[in-house]
Amino acid sequence: MPVSENAVAVIPLGGLGEVGKNMWLIETPDDIVVVDAGVMFPEEDLLGVDLVIPDISYLKENKDKVRAVLLTHGHEDHIGALPYLLKEVPVPVYGTRMTLGLVRARLQEHEINGVEMKEVRAGDRIRAGKLRIELIHVNHSIPGVVALAVDTSAGVIVFATDFKFDHTPIDGRPTDVQRLGQLGARGVLALFSDSTNAEKPGYTPSERIVGEGFSDIFRNAKGRIVVATFASNVHRIQQVFDAAAVVRRKVCVVGRSMVNVVRIASELGYLKFPESMLIDVAEVDDYPPDRVVVLSTGSQGEPMAALSRMAASEHRQIRIVPGDTVIISAHPIPGNERLVGRTVNQLYKLGAQVVHGEAQGVHVSGHAAQEELKWMLNLCRPKYFIPIHGEYRMLWQHAQLAMSVGVPEENVFLLDIGDVLEFRADGTAAVTGRVPSGQVFVDGLGVGDVGNVVLRDRRQLSQDGILIAVVTIDKRTGAVVAGPDIVSRGFVYIRESEELLEEARVRLQETLAEMSERQITQWNVLKNNMRDALSRFLYERTKRRPIILPIVMEV
Repeated sequence: MPVSENAVAVIPLGGLGEVGKNMWLIETPDDIVVVDAGVMFPEEDLLGVDLVIPDISYLKENKDKVRAVLLTHGHEDHIGALPYLLKEVPVPVYGTRMTLGLVRARLQEHEINGVEMKEVRAGDRIRAGKLRIELIHVNHSIPGVVALAVDTSAGVIVFATDFKFDHTPIDGRPTDVQRLGQLGARGVLALFSDSTNAEKPGYTPSERIVGEGFSDIFRNAKGRIVVATFASNVHRIQQVFDAAAVVRRKVCVVGRSMVNVVRIASELGYLKFPESMLIDVAEVDDYPPDRVVVLSTGSQGEPMAALSRMAASEHRQIRIVPGDTVIISAHPIPGNERLVGRTVNQLYKLGAQVVHGEAQGVHVSGHAAQEELKWMLNLCRPKYFIPIHGEYRMLWQHAQLAMSVGVPEENVFLLDIGDVLEFRADGTAAVTGRVPSGQVFVDGLGVGDVGNVVLRDRRQLSQDGILIAVVTIDKRTGAVVAGPDIVSRGFVYIRESEELLEEARVRLQETLAEMSERQITQWNVLKNNMRDALSRFLYERTKRRPIILPIVMEV
């Protein structure tokens, strides 16, 4: 839908009511700028789905207006969908040095070449169409994170994506409070702010707390140490190397994404350690256990990640043995708690000592807690407030915080994905409509070819299995030439259910004979009758509803 003259619209395509899949559009009558392009990892009910990405059909319809993609930082929930977007809408990509380093690796995996990438840094001001955008340094759990101040005809809009206020950050660069305060004094029209920790009171501790926790554990551990964390948490990785150096341990990096990030971050100067510290996974057993640290993926219990394979005794080179100390330096993403719990249980069974959670001092969040969220609100002093990045309860809680510091209730917008929030030159704002939006499932090489019908079938297959009935008929008379034969997978164990399947075959023969007498030869009618007959019979006998796949061959 067209944006009003002298107005600007902000449209979420992801990141509202969910954790991940962050994507926002800033649209004027002539231009569209995309802020972030993230993925969301599937929950357990999305059987077989690898990734979830935003629906970009609105961008494809308006690709001539899209001027750029602006990335706030390099986490997967902000850059993971970029290859899928650029295949459809090839535009310049702006990002900080670390962010573009991770993007280049991601685009190489997808064999995407020729993308115009423009490196920027905090403090820069760029122009995309008629929009003027300033980048502001903020703290998070990865280097090169920026908030955005977008200067529009309606006023200044601030996007405070993933952030926290860390007074002792690992890189020595605290969030640019001064610039945020200057913008607030000048007048901020609208603030869009991270809601991940909106339910958490107080302040988020400094990242340096984790380094102290690592140091204590590394000093006291008698055997090998395995540390699992997010591959993109470069500040956390640096502290692993720092703690290992103090106690003279070598570091082995395992897990494809961890290896890639360590390589990229060290090449770009964001990770600093002596090259002699690194050892190959094949060399781990060449050193005494008390001289080795294994830095691994798998902090979320992902089945194919390195730590999960170690816990299941399936890793080819590294086996967990009694005396090992395993540190899980991350908090489970909502929905992953069961996977993480299973991994921890398996590690204990193998004799490892497991340290995990904020209470153990080995993890702090990269997101602002309630008092910091209030601080951001008071720095910016926005006329309008829109909570972003989080499930609905988090957005709601953040809205309450905004009202508690003085933002009028009528100026707080709890948006849904696809809403068009328009800011006009007269200072008013309203939701004026919706654009196509939602989830697109990536399964292998297929993008968008798995929908609700396919997922419904997969769920039914997982619950009751499949039964295949094969019959060959004379296409002129409808008489049965061969069969019916019945094959079952995931429904019943054939060797113990021969009587049931034989009864089903007899019931099917009766149905086919009846149709032959009536000279019904249309294959689609035959298949429907076969399916109905088997479905009724099997439900009567087993109270189960397997997927029934009738196959009719004609001769």
